Amino acid sequence: MNTPSAPPPTATDPFGAHLRHWRQHRRLSQLDLAHEARVSTRHLSYVETGRAEPSREMVLRLAERLEVPLRERNALLVAAGYAPMYRQRSLDDPALASARQAVDLVLKGHEPFPALAVDRHWNLVAHNAMVPLLMAGAAPHLLEAPVNVLRLSLHPEGLAPRIANLAQWRQHLLERLQQQIAATGDAGLVALHEELAGLPQPQVGHDAPAVGGELSNVVMPFQLVTPEGVLSFISTTTIFGTPVDVTLQELAVESFFPADARTAEALAALARGAAGAR
Repeated sequence: MNTPSAPPPTATDPFGAHLRHWRQHRRLSQLDLAHEARVSTRHLSYVETGRAEPSREMVLRLAERLEVPLRERNALLVAAGYAPMYRQRSLDDPALASARQAVDLVLKGHEPFPALAVDRHWNLVAHNAMVPLLMAGAAPHLLEAPVNVLRLSLHPEGLAPRIANLAQWRQHLLERLQQQIAATGDAGLVALHEELAGLPQPQVGHDAPAVGGELSNVVMPFQLVTPEGVLSFISTTTIFGTPVDVTLQELAVESFFPADARTAEALAALARGAAGAR
């Protein structure tokens, strides 16, 4: 698993400790990083050991070369004695009104298929009208805010007993989480991975279409058992392309598309039934 070799530095650690953490996390030598950031290896060594203080420009240049997420770039700036550069606002903040409207348009426009928005730790931020219909039946404690969609998916009291291809879907989600950990070094994601990997796996014996053939060579389908039968989905992830706000960089929209005509018809009928009940 690609996790940091040492615990992430704390807010009280010097800039050099933060820089060394990210350099080692990206598996770069001082020579490699110095070449990419166009600074001398000697000066970079002095910065890491605290013998030299970096300029604000150098902090940002090193952070960019190391592909440090915006949240952690703020931590690097503060550790070096500078003010944080990137704001973190609630999605309901007036300054993010256009971004929130874009998210809502994507979610609403995707109906009658399910779509949801999650934050960095996979907590549910927003969803369209189809998502609650598919989450029905999960234990109440898993539906209390903030709802963690990965925990809800893999918990034996959540959706796990209804996922027809649970073994494959579980492996897929854990691998995605590992990739996210490798990119961010986030201790919260490491803890979430350990929690999910330790959950008991219910025995699933549903009569579902086999996960194989041409589709499985392209994407991993998500197969959910519902009163309408086994619904099969493929998913896409949408992120903001040029965020300068921490919240927006960490926001992702997961859109689920029907993998077959029967699923599309069942979702359309489910949406009509929900609309008629309102």
